[in-house]
Amino acid sequence: MRTLAYLYSDPTYDAIPDPVDWGQEVDQVYEDADAKRSQLQSLLNDVTQSPPTYLILRRLEELGDSLTAVTDCLTQLETLGICVIALEQNYQSTPLGTPSIASKSEFLELLNTVQKQQRSRKIRQGHGLNRLKGLPPPGRAPYGYRRGRDRYIIDRSVTPVVRDFFEQFLLYGSLRGAVRYIEKKHGKKISVATGQRWLRNPVYRGDLEYKNKEVLAGTHMSIVTRDEAAQVDRLLRRNRTLAPRAASAPRSLSGLVTCQHCQSPMSVSRVTARRKTCEYLYLRPMTCPQQPQCRALKYDAVFEKTIEQICEVLPQAIAGINHPPLDRIKAGVADTIHGKQQILEQLPDLVIQNILDEKTANLRAYTLKTEIAELQGKLAQLPPVNLIETAKTVSIPQFWLDLSESERRFYLREFIRGIELVREGAIWSVQLNFIF
Repeated sequence: MRTLAYLYSDPTYDAIPDPVDWGQEVDQVYEDADAKRSQLQSLLNDVTQSPPTYLILRRLEELGDSLTAVTDCLTQLETLGICVIALEQNYQSTPLGTPSIASKSEFLELLNTVQKQQRSRKIRQGHGLNRLKGLPPPGRAPYGYRRGRDRYIIDRSVTPVVRDFFEQFLLYGSLRGAVRYIEKKHGKKISVATGQRWLRNPVYRGDLEYKNKEVLAGTHMSIVTRDEAAQVDRLLRRNRTLAPRAASAPRSLSGLVTCQHCQSPMSVSRVTARRKTCEYLYLRPMTCPQQPQCRALKYDAVFEKTIEQICEVLPQAIAGINHPPLDRIKAGVADTIHGKQQILEQLPDLVIQNILDEKTANLRAYTLKTEIAELQGKLAQLPPVNLIETAKTVSIPQFWLDLSESERRFYLREFIRGIELVREGAIWSVQLNFIF
């Protein structure tokens, strides 16, 4: 008894197939990866000379590009007395060529399914070919763009809305604040979820993301620069650990301070004197279970203690880190990107010289572009500055005094994950929890 298997996949729209569990020992697997199906023809020639007992497939539609091609191939195989098994479709023919499906209606329904799958394959193949050419995916263009002949084109009538949204987020690090800002300035009302999608959408960075989550870099003109996109990603990662309101709070310590004694987060409370313009700020436990409750502390006093601790502890903490050679890492990634870009530029010449056909060159170009996009993402995630040099700057008390509250909030959250208030009776101190 001899068992063969046949596997078909099209790299323009199919992922690389995982090893298939055929359910039994297979003597030989014929595998095609293009529409020519040369291995299928070899299979038909081999079985004509020496018919096996079984031929195993994943699905019947892998035998051809149309229903006619599939039924002709199936008839040829079963006429030779071969038992054809489709693992994913409950199909198994007998050696006499009669399908072992309960009724003829079920067999006709299976053929109808095969025909639908063939149509679906043709649509996916068309999308796959467009993807290899770097064409935009089907559907409406994202807000701020319109569809051109072969790429997205900036819609200059609404681009200022998107641009102001990103600039507001980069300035204050607040998603909700940026949403409110463009509604007030431009009358453009969007949900917070839509704003989140804008911030993460590769289209605004000049890249395309397809349904398979692969990203092609540099396919059209961007609205956001690479440096701005990297800063957006850092702000999103930083805000992920904070309460939504704390990300846009006007005070720099909001969302960072916790009482070590009662484990309650502390909120900023504002107190005003009657008939007076002055105000007093306090840090108060939000859910203190203690009796009596932990008392509130003056905001300015906690802030001063925090700056003192940063200036004293941060240089020592930075010195104790085993710093990777950041410049060397960035240079290595940049060299790798440059090398792939050089290969990309050589592909048209290889097609002209008939070393590569156009489809293979497009597939290789697509792979290179996705690899470049991935490397650019890794490069953007690296710290933008030398941590040691930045620590020297922020360890100067005068540096903090010259900053606005939004700037203080930015630098505090670049280094600090949390601030704990340590209480010993009426005496208290702050303990910093650094990100690194």
